[in-house]
Amino acid sequence: MVETYHRIIHRDSRDLSFIESGSVDLIVTSPPYPMIEMWDETFAELNPAIKHAIAEEDGYKAFELMHLELDKVWSELCRVLRSGGIVCINIGDATRSLGKRFRLYPNGARILSKLVPLKFDVLPKILWRKSTNSPTKFMGSGMLPAGAYVTLEHEYILILRKGEKRPFLSDTEKRIRHESSYFWEERNKWFSDMWEWDVGSAYQKMTQENLRDRSGAFPFELPYRLINMYSVKWDCVLDPFLGTGTTSLAALSSCRNSIGIEIDEGFSSIITELLCSCLEQANSFISERLAQHTRFIEQYELKKGKPKYINKTYGFPVITNQELKLGFHSIRSIELDDSHDFNNTNKIRAVYYDDPSVICNPQYTQKDLF
Repeated sequence: MVETYHRIIHRDSRDLSFIESGSVDLIVTSPPYPMIEMWDETFAELNPAIKHAIAEEDGYKAFELMHLELDKVWSELCRVLRSGGIVCINIGDATRSLGKRFRLYPNGARILSKLVPLKFDVLPKILWRKSTNSPTKFMGSGMLPAGAYVTLEHEYILILRKGEKRPFLSDTEKRIRHESSYFWEERNKWFSDMWEWDVGSAYQKMTQENLRDRSGAFPFELPYRLINMYSVKWDCVLDPFLGTGTTSLAALSSCRNSIGIEIDEGFSSIITELLCSCLEQANSFISERLAQHTRFIEQYELKKGKPKYINKTYGFPVITNQELKLGFHSIRSIELDDSHDFNNTNKIRAVYYDDPSVICNPQYTQKDLF
């Protein structure tokens, strides 16, 4: 039986002692952004000196104090990540006025200044460009020099590796790696250093009592891409700042296990409901990936002729021999698991069809796709 488990844990990520060292294969996360006002209260609860620094309009002091709290999480992530594992951090720089001083606070650079001494190797990063056509997007004095400011329309996805490149030595490891491959055309898109989405829908208004007014949720495809780029099936994916659960959803949809840590217990019902009700959404996403590939092949054949290789799972053409064994497992069922490792944990079990050629989405049939 093909299955994965997803642990949702309500704790402080500065202490991950309950996770075994070297047991996590991939980390995908987006922390609270220092010096973004919506996170001030969260950081002040971790260190009251932060609130005083902001009140005194000492921006650089508040910025450093906030990052000192995040540093404790990065140290823990270094311990739990396996050798050869990848960490992907979505972070944006912050702009803010305190008193009469307008400044940029370089969150990406500050995080790297902590991770490099932890012996992480920095890999090429991705710019996530959040474009807007609003005529009011420009900051400062408009057309009058020299008080206008360049707009901040992108965030970073920092990518780092712990130690040397991950080996796949046994026959089983090699087989799973090939079954976890992605399409040639996806590779060309995903491994570009510029990603672009309209993120208007990614920031969700929270109506439940005692929750933050907004969550810093990234769009589903961001963690989904990273999980498929940097892990294989049945790996363990960790998000130490889970928020509304998008990383766990992406892991479940990708046939990976996951651990999500969220300090705010108010998100518990949101995350649990999201994961337990995502079967149709996840299967639809798989079907759409297959449909997009068949559309790509149709265009490819018109321009360049038939590809050389045929995928063994679905029987359609693929561009390279590394795609021969590619296959996606549709989800059969999702349920809460009653076995808990410790308090403040929800455990969710996803069961998949053993045969990846099974396509479970009423929108599509095998004939429609291929």
